[in-house]
Amino acid sequence: MRVLLKATLDTEKSNEVIRSGKMADLMKETIDHIKPEAAYFGTIDGRRTALLFFDMQDSSQMPPIGEPFFMELNAEVDVCPIMNGDDLAKGLSQLG
Repeated sequence: MRVLLKATLDTEKSNEVIRSGKMADLMKETIDHIKPEAAYFGTIDGRRTALLFFDMQDSSQMPPIGEPFFMELNAEVDVCPIMNGDDLAKGLSQLG
C-alpha cells in the first residue's frame, strides 16, 4: 500500500543534529532504508518537515521506519494511506 510519512522535526533537536554534522547522514540512511518513490523536505507551519511517499507491505514496518525520526529528531510522525491518479480512478470505478 502506498503511504505518506510526514515527519515534523523538533526544532531544538534538529538544530542539535545539524550542528553535529549528522543530519545529512541520518537522512541518507533513512532514505536508503525506506526507499521512497519520492521524498520532499521543507517547512510546514514553520517547522522542518520531511514528506516521504513509499510502498508499505505490512504494518509491522512502521516501527523500523518511524523510530529513527522519533529517537534521533524528536519528530512528530504521521503515516497515512494515499493514492495516485491511477489508484483513484480504480477506486472510483468500483463505486455503484
